[in-house]
Amino acid sequence: MNIHSVATLTSIRPGGGGRADKIDRSDKRAAILRASIDVFAERGFFNAQVADVARAAGVAAGTVYLYFRSKDDLLVSIFERTMREAIADGRACIEPLREPVEQLRALARVHLDRMGRDRSLAVVFQVELRQSTKFMERFSATLLREYLGIIRGIIASGQDAGAFRAGINPTLAAKMFFGGLDEMATNWVLSKRSYSLASESDAIVDLFVGGVGAAAAPRAARTTRTSRARRGKS
Repeated sequence: MNIHSVATLTSIRPGGGGRADKIDRSDKRAAILRASIDVFAERGFFNAQVADVARAAGVAAGTVYLYFRSKDDLLVSIFERTMREAIADGRACIEPLREPVEQLRALARVHLDRMGRDRSLAVVFQVELRQSTKFMERFSATLLREYLGIIRGIIASGQDAGAFRAGINPTLAAKMFFGGLDEMATNWVLSKRSYSLASESDAIVDLFVGGVGAAAAPRAARTTRTSRARRGKS
């Protein structure tokens, strides 16, 4: 069913309005938002026009303004919808799990799979949204903070359970983990190679949890070896 078939059903229903009218409005709004993702990804946010979005959605240009105040409002709505879905999916995927590392794996997989399934969305979310400091400041203070809170909660719980080092700031760790996922998604968008973005999730978690240090070499031993090497060069 498309927006035109729903509109036809609404127009022939006795009295109009009611539930059919709500379905019609919801369907049109979703179609316009989908079109804006595709248009912004193809043309770039600053080069795209509301008329381009309307044409791609199959509606009159004036219809867009019945649902969105401006082109900026379209971009904000894309971000808000994507982040609300990410928050809901993130909470759902970790809820049945008890091990913090497995929770991070599940969250990473869901995060990257969302971007990897929809390249146009990934382009808008990873590239177009980053072109404006105004947008980034607004986003960092709203739903993104809530999403980071989910990651922070996993890390803090892992610290309580002894799975992660207690001395690490969980907020900083959450930002680093999100940054790794975010960078991999951006790299996937910009890369000319074809590969599954979601398949990178386990490697990111393993690197985050294990770090890059040699676990078998205690800090004191590494320091001693370094000192000896320096003395040998002098």
